[in-house]
Amino acid sequence: MTSPDPTPTRTAVSLARGVTATGWYIASSMVFFLIGGLLVWGVIVLVARGGWRDPVTLVGFLGLSTVVVVTTIVLLARYRRDGDLDDTDRPSGGRRFLSLPVVAGVLASVGVGLVSASALLGAALVGTVLCLVRWAPGIRWRGVVLLEVALAVLWVVELSRASGGSDAFLPAFFALSLPAMQALSLWSWDVVLELDRARRTEARLAAVQERLRLAGELHDLQGHHLQVIALQLELAERMIGRDPDAAAHRIALARASVDEAREGTRSLAGRFRGVPLPDELANAADLLRAAGLEVTLDVAADAASAPADLLGPVVRECTTNVLKHGGGRWARLGLERAGQYWRLTAANDPGPGSTIGAGAGLEGIAHRVGVVGGDAVTRREDDRFELIVTVPADGGPA
Repeated sequence: MTSPDPTPTRTAVSLARGVTATGWYIASSMVFFLIGGLLVWGVIVLVARGGWRDPVTLVGFLGLSTVVVVTTIVLLARYRRDGDLDDTDRPSGGRRFLSLPVVAGVLASVGVGLVSASALLGAALVGTVLCLVRWAPGIRWRGVVLLEVALAVLWVVELSRASGGSDAFLPAFFALSLPAMQALSLWSWDVVLELDRARRTEARLAAVQERLRLAGELHDLQGHHLQVIALQLELAERMIGRDPDAAAHRIALARASVDEAREGTRSLAGRFRGVPLPDELANAADLLRAAGLEVTLDVAADAASAPADLLGPVVRECTTNVLKHGGGRWARLGLERAGQYWRLTAANDPGPGSTIGAGAGLEGIAHRVGVVGGDAVTRREDDRFELIVTVPADGGPA
C-alpha cells in the first residue's frame, strides 16, 4: 500500500529513495567510467600492440583489471557505510589504508601499469584506489591536485618515449581525468548525504519544537490554575474558623478552578492527539532514521481516517521502545485497513542484549487498545521483534 499523496509520509519516503537512487547513480557512474578507461587501454595493449597474442599479457591485463574493478566496488560500499558513522566509530587511518581492499587495489593497479608498460596508467589507477579511502577534510583534494600534476609530467615523459600507447590522446585523457572524476563524484555524494542528514535533523527538530511548544502551553495553563487554587484554599483555611460559609465558597471556587484546569488540559491533549496519523508515522520514521536505522514505512492510502487519538500514542510508545531498547539496524512501521479494523505493525531487529518487550510500555499499549475492543500481539524471534495492534475503525468498542 502507499500513503496518501501529498503527505509528509510520501515526501519522507520519496526523499529517502531519492538519496539512495542518487548514491547508486554516482557509484555506478564511477565504476563504469573506470571500466571504460580500462577497456580503452585494453584495446591499445591487447590489439594495437598485439598483446592478445601473448597469453601472459592478455591474462595479466584482464585479471589485474578485474581486481581493480572489484576492489573499487568494495571500497565504494565501505565508503558509503562509513559515511553514516561518527568520527569516533570510524576505523583509524592505519586500518583504512592497510585494509585488504586498499592493498589489493594498489598492487593490482601497479600490476596493470607494468603489464601495459605505462607508468601513467599505473599511477592513475593507484590514485583512483586511494581516492576511495575516507580522508580527513581537504586532504583528498590536495592529493588529487598533486597527483594530476604528476600524471601530466608522466604523460609528457611517455610522449617523448612514445611507449605504452600513451601517445594516443583518448587513453591519456582517461588516465588523467580518472582520479579527479572519482574525487569529484565522492564530493558530490558527501554533499547529498549531508543534505539528507540536514533534512532528517530538520524533521526531528520540528517535532521537538512542537512538543516544547505544547509543554510550554501546558506549563502556563497548569501554573495559572494551580496558583488560583492555592490562593483560594489559603483564603478558605484562614476564613473557616470565623466565616464557614465564605470558606465553603472559596473551596467551591477552587473546585471550579480544578474543573477548568482539567478541561483545559483535555483540550490541549486533544490538540496534541489531533495530529493526523500519517504525519505521526512520518515523524516516527524520521526519528528512527536520525538514530541510524533503515526504516520501511508502509501506510494505507486512507490512513488519515484512522483513530489518531488511539493509535498516535501507540506509535510514539513503539518509537520510544525501539530507540531506547532496540539496538538493531532496521525498523518497519505499517498501517493497513483490515475490514472494520485498523492494523498497526511495528517491527525491528533486536540488537545484542536488547530488552525490548520486557518493560511496562507494552502492557500500557495492550490496556489502551483493550478498552476499545482491540488487541495487541507481540512476536519475538532471534532476529525480529514485532508488535501488531488491531483496533476498531471507529475507535470505539467493537
